[in-house]
Amino acid sequence: MRKGQYRFVAGFLFAPVLLYVVFVIWPYIQTFGYSLTDWKGQSQTFKFVGFANYRALFHDDVFMQAIWHNIQFLVFIPVITILLALFFAFMLNAGGRSKAGGVQGVAGSKVYKIVYFFPQVLSLAILAVLFNAVYRSDGGGLLNGALIKIHLVDPDNPVEWLNEPHIVLWALMVAVIWQGVGFYLVLFSAAMQSIPKDIYEAALIDGANRNQSFFRITLPLLWDTVQTAWVYLGIIAMDMFVLVSSMTQNMGAYGGGPDHHSDVMATVMMRNFLYFGKSGYACAMGVVMLLLTLILSVFTLRVTRRERIEF
Repeated sequence: MRKGQYRFVAGFLFAPVLLYVVFVIWPYIQTFGYSLTDWKGQSQTFKFVGFANYRALFHDDVFMQAIWHNIQFLVFIPVITILLALFFAFMLNAGGRSKAGGVQGVAGSKVYKIVYFFPQVLSLAILAVLFNAVYRSDGGGLLNGALIKIHLVDPDNPVEWLNEPHIVLWALMVAVIWQGVGFYLVLFSAAMQSIPKDIYEAALIDGANRNQSFFRITLPLLWDTVQTAWVYLGIIAMDMFVLVSSMTQNMGAYGGGPDHHSDVMATVMMRNFLYFGKSGYACAMGVVMLLLTLILSVFTLRVTRRERIEF
């Protein structure tokens, strides 16, 4: 770098780095500091308690159960979303009839992409309203109404999708997956379109079918994109605050019902912070959430790392 360019670059970087430190790094440091106190949230005075809040977390059955729920979301949401998005993207780009010129996508693939992507433009609040209508626990609910029509559910005893302990987590997963598939379909579709058609045509000449083309060509060449999608979906699975707090029963506040069977770390943290007044304890939960999310991201990137394939 030429002499004098260091000052030029530093001048441009100073303001954004300063803003990042003030509005991102410093709040993290403050949160960790408050987590070592008995701060109540409103009081200006608090007492240093060391790691007592962190020790209490390991004896908090509700928080431990919430971590297990986040782990379930972490396992199923990325896997199902990515598999569905990969399948639909491959079908849209290479699922049409083979011609002499090579492989092609299904007819109207651009229209399908718009339709699939539409749920992504909905806010989480609107998504919660829609799925509350779907999961209504009476004959007026979309799902119960359909099941009653085909005589799979008793009209006098409809399924309470969001009030059944063994169903509520799956109901929330369906909402997240329904919204997310379209975005990752478009993401994977764009990555697939960058793969030269010559590769697929050569595979067809060698006698490869669509399944072999997908697993031997498409998936290896899309691995970097899949890896990125996995990290983002994992972060979503570690949150889930908006949907849980707006779609499930209140347990004092911020959802989590029935009987904490849909609680996640974020809802337990907000309940302690704003409802019970245990702000220092809630800050400790926030620090644990941050550490778990960082560990998840690093672990995912390390486990899914492969040699980059150039084409």
